[in-house]
Amino acid sequence: MKNSLRVHAALFGATFIYAANYSLSKDVMPQYALPFGLVTLRILGAALVFNILSRVVANERIEGRSDTIRSILCGLIGIAANQLLFFSGLNLTSPINASLIQTVSPIVVVLASAVLLGEKITPMRALGIVLAGVGAALIILGRAPGAAHPGQDTPLGNAFILLNATAFGIYLVIVTPLMRKYHPFTVLARIFLVGAVAVVPFGWRQAVAIDYPHLPVLIWSEIIYMVLFLTILAYLLNNWALKHASPALTGVYIYLQPVLAVIIAVSLGKDTFTVTKALQASLIFIGVFLVSKRPKQQVASTIEVPFEPIQD
Repeated sequence: MKNSLRVHAALFGATFIYAANYSLSKDVMPQYALPFGLVTLRILGAALVFNILSRVVANERIEGRSDTIRSILCGLIGIAANQLLFFSGLNLTSPINASLIQTVSPIVVVLASAVLLGEKITPMRALGIVLAGVGAALIILGRAPGAAHPGQDTPLGNAFILLNATAFGIYLVIVTPLMRKYHPFTVLARIFLVGAVAVVPFGWRQAVAIDYPHLPVLIWSEIIYMVLFLTILAYLLNNWALKHASPALTGVYIYLQPVLAVIIAVSLGKDTFTVTKALQASLIFIGVFLVSKRPKQQVASTIEVPFEPIQD
């Protein structure tokens, strides 16, 4: 019982951290920091911490040509592209839109598994893909008259978030063999290092342009939150919980993240939740539910990719 409570606490903690980020990031961007600068700070901080943890805890290296290439692809797709697209999109759209669109990642995992691993897409999963795709498309193309703030481009921001979810879904498929072969800290140290090398050329100007001495205490705390809690603590909680949680339980928390994001955004006055968004969200949730159901006749050797709450 105690272990079960700890699993729920870890999953809820990680989910809450991810959900709160949608609203907190809007405080920082674009008034105090631009998206690429924020991504640069976050990835550099995570790369430093995970490389230290890797040396202390794992003390191993990724070896071999195929594993090295795979780790580089993970860093480019799952860290650099994923983060640049997410924060660019969130800067242009609303917290609720971003949180709802990101739930299509499990759909991308299934499609990527079909293309890269030859997994079969059943009629039920195909229906789920269509429903989720329709829901995401309606959100991406929708624009409430007068709802956008000056400088925002909601459809473009929504499109960036969809590309972010796509990059993360592909990353989950290609990183799984590395996670099974090496210690997680070894993998994270390598891919965040690759991500940092890829991101710095895009974001260093925005990072150094931040007026650090004059940042309000609240903004400082939110930046620290994104570096330490969002990237590091949320992963540690997630990684521990996924070793003890069933796929069904993990799936429940996929749906909880956007619910929490909506509650936080509305309570902080960052966004509004309309009937239209509720209907669009329902299409995505039903689609993800159908896709996440594993076929009964599925062979045991098929790769299983945990549908983690989105680690942005």
